[in-house]
Amino acid sequence: MYPEMPGTTVPSDMDYLDVKNLARTGEGTYLEFKRTIPSAAKIAREMAAFANTNGGTLLIGVDDDQSLVGVDGYQEEEFLLKKAANEWCNPPVTIRNELVQFGKRDLLVVKIPEAPNKPIFVKHESGSVVYIRDHDQNLTASVERIHILENKKAGKEVTFQYGPDEQKLFRYLNEYSKISVKKFSHLIGTSEREAGQVLVDLTTAGILNLFTKDNIDYFSFAPSCKS
Repeated sequence: MYPEMPGTTVPSDMDYLDVKNLARTGEGTYLEFKRTIPSAAKIAREMAAFANTNGGTLLIGVDDDQSLVGVDGYQEEEFLLKKAANEWCNPPVTIRNELVQFGKRDLLVVKIPEAPNKPIFVKHESGSVVYIRDHDQNLTASVERIHILENKKAGKEVTFQYGPDEQKLFRYLNEYSKISVKKFSHLIGTSEREAGQVLVDLTTAGILNLFTKDNIDYFSFAPSCKS
């Protein structure tokens, strides 16, 4: 775990060639490029998405084509990063800023660990939003995913009854391996809200796993529960 972000950015053990090689791997689940930071509000989404998933790294001063361009002095970027982490994210996100010199310009390597207190919410004009990282995209988390994260955070223990709905679900998963909330609601003839709650409870209990594909949440048997 990284310490709380200090008032100043620390020198990195990396040099610009290390950053260049890292950039060549391309954006993905654990890596994002930014030529500059557009605003604290927007960069907060990137931070929260990494923190809500498996952690990741932001490279500031790197263009979308993987070229190093640097920033003209890191102080403004540092200010926006700190503002994003502490004011736009709730609870605040712990980050580590590392400075890499690039000629007369600067590169910033911003490391965001997976948060121990998920979900991290980001302030939004319509309320608060939870973002997750899926490949090179930041996606808005579903209600079901948020409830699962909140249950894990609270250490909630869930028990369930193996009733007709669960029997239909397990038979379906044995045949098709995955199911969405919408499909499950049709399968058992109930609302998506009620169907989603069943899936949330089974995931919290460790019976199911949740994953996202093509911006749709799917539930499958957890490895330990596959027949």
